[in-house]
Amino acid sequence: MNPLRTGEVASAAGVNRETLRYYERVGLLARPERSLGGHRLYPRETVTVIRVIKAAQRLGFALDEVADLLAGGSRRPGLRDRAEVKLGEVEARIADLEVVRDTLRAAISAGCDDLMICSHTPACPLPGISS
Repeated sequence: MNPLRTGEVASAAGVNRETLRYYERVGLLARPERSLGGHRLYPRETVTVIRVIKAAQRLGFALDEVADLLAGGSRRPGLRDRAEVKLGEVEARIADLEVVRDTLRAAISAGCDDLMICSHTPACPLPGISS
């Protein structure tokens, strides 16, 4: 199969050219071959690799975590183990956000239009403000 140039890979993967160059710099993508004219020539599977990277990021994995997942190997935790850890982190964030949501609803219900005035009322629902 014919290799793809930077713009073709970027378009097919739904990223910009700078993203490709950045992934190359940080080691997520192998350095591509170059054409006689100096253009980067990527193997077609690069599009799939980029899509996998973006999907992992949407699941909350940082790029260094994605790099480890892509590197694989028997000594590293695999996707299942890392996904379990990430799920715990997401569930903790959801629990925190539920508290924030409930507190905001209570502030709305209490009619708190002024933060300073609210802080002096016993009905103030904002944590750590009323005494």
